[in-house]
Amino acid sequence: MGGTTDTRRSAGIWCQRQRIGGDGAVAARRHGQAAALGREQELGLIDSLRDRFPEEVGFGGELWTRQSLGALVAKRFGVELGDSTLSRYMRSWGLMPDGPEERACPLCAAAVARWMSGDYLAVARAALEQRAEIYFVGRTRLQGVTPATEALSAVSARGWARFLMMTMGMPAALPRRFLYGLSGVQKRPVQVIVDGSWSAAEWPRRLPERIVLHALPSCERA
Repeated sequence: MGGTTDTRRSAGIWCQRQRIGGDGAVAARRHGQAAALGREQELGLIDSLRDRFPEEVGFGGELWTRQSLGALVAKRFGVELGDSTLSRYMRSWGLMPDGPEERACPLCAAAVARWMSGDYLAVARAALEQRAEIYFVGRTRLQGVTPATEALSAVSARGWARFLMMTMGMPAALPRRFLYGLSGVQKRPVQVIVDGSWSAAEWPRRLPERIVLHALPSCERA
């Protein structure tokens, strides 16, 4: 009995680390990779992103993207980073992860596979009819960052990434403004698949019809 409990606890921890947000490591601390920014520069960049939307630091767009991240780096440090380097930083922060089936832990892998081959097809059909974008949403804690910071990410079915950096616990619920940012000022319809980072009770209530939320199977909901 104790072994089963330990297995579930270990798998649950693994599942938390493999959400949409990945492992959340700071790029400058990773071994075997040359860092385009020094560690203090990277931490300063995260400070500039934390609890701020792009418009608050002089950029357009409702949420941060690779393009606005590059513009912020250029503005703050006078360094022009290429798309591949910016993608590496975003990946190290957990913002460009593998697909749901690759991230699923052993305890929920079968449920995720069934969902992707069943319910997801209905989501995809609805998105096609509505000309809506599909986003997979989750969060992860960044390692080696003070104050404690989490990255909220939304990755579209086409691989586009949108994100925010937030102080841990502010707020604990799935932010309404984050979801509105996915819809944009054009109020585009979006189908949003939410991982186990938030329970359904932590989802915003009374969202407009253009924003539809779906729960991805997760050990967190078991």
